[in-house]
Amino acid sequence: MLTAEGCKQRRQRFWARLDPKPDGEYLLLFDPIHLMYLASFFVDPFSLGGGFRGYLLLRNDGYTKLIHENRLPHSVDEAHVDERRVVPWYDSQSPAVGPRQLAGLEAVNPHGSGLRIHDRVGDPYAETVIRTLAELRRRKDPDEITLLRRCMSATDAGHAWARANIKPGMTELDVYRGVNGACIADAGQAVIVYGDFAVSPGPERRGGSPTNRVLEPGDMFILDYSVVIGGYRSDFTNTLVVGKPSTPDQQRLCDLCLAAMAAGEKELRAGAECINVYGAVSSVFERAGVAEHFPHHAGHGLGLTHPEAPYLVRHADESLLAGDVVTLEPGLYITGIGGIRIEHNYLITENGYERLSNHVIALK
Repeated sequence: MLTAEGCKQRRQRFWARLDPKPDGEYLLLFDPIHLMYLASFFVDPFSLGGGFRGYLLLRNDGYTKLIHENRLPHSVDEAHVDERRVVPWYDSQSPAVGPRQLAGLEAVNPHGSGLRIHDRVGDPYAETVIRTLAELRRRKDPDEITLLRRCMSATDAGHAWARANIKPGMTELDVYRGVNGACIADAGQAVIVYGDFAVSPGPERRGGSPTNRVLEPGDMFILDYSVVIGGYRSDFTNTLVVGKPSTPDQQRLCDLCLAAMAAGEKELRAGAECINVYGAVSSVFERAGVAEHFPHHAGHGLGLTHPEAPYLVRHADESLLAGDVVTLEPGLYITGIGGIRIEHNYLITENGYERLSNHVIALK
């Protein structure tokens, strides 16, 4: 999980960057993304506490107080705060104290006097808080990168399983089950695995959740998924031809996507304009006369949400920052040939990038 020092430094940067400053000496936050980023407060979704949250009180002198109900999982014990108040809700002996969604509210608002939650939409200060934290989250800290590397390693393992095991007669759900198991084994814990596990015959189906569809020889299978650990996530892709050698047309699409990715990589560095990264990727397809078959972004930012800034799109208006974690994601979808998408993840540095994903990109 994230470190105490990393959380402390992020809180200090947050207070320093807030403009305008809040009226009072504290902020009360409850968005799970913000609590993970600033305090490493993470509610394990594989628990009866999944979906419930805590409250984080941040004072401008750096003092932090966390409030949550008593039935949350042990993952919340890893939060880094100065004070923790655990609110009794249910003890298995007496009826619970009201609906669970209200647990903790009385602790932060004992007199019912118009509680302000500063990152809740509708609060006058919410836009400042939310935008400031989103901007700060662009530059990943070392403890964030460490957690992202765990996600990447587990995702690599899932892709390796698919390359070794995918075959005709399996269903898309069979592939998902196998990939999911490989990711869990690598991570050494239950993890969330979500994304596209789908046969793509062309533009009519560029991805989707796994179904009972049976894989046929020659199908192009798009494997584009994320592994989530502690709220942070990977996102990378390969496309496999099932059960037989790729056709010349399928291989041509793969070669074009690889060339587009290589062109985009040449633009990855701090200060580069995102529109130029998109242009480098799309220009490969334009020269090959297939640009109309590239309908989506060339990549995007990645971290606690997916996608997040920066966005490598046709109308981009951002520049890359050192510390950004981004994807490159070229794809082509042509009726009669099939759909292909590939993707790597990168940490942006002052002079270039470090590639974080290490899966094999090839049709077989």
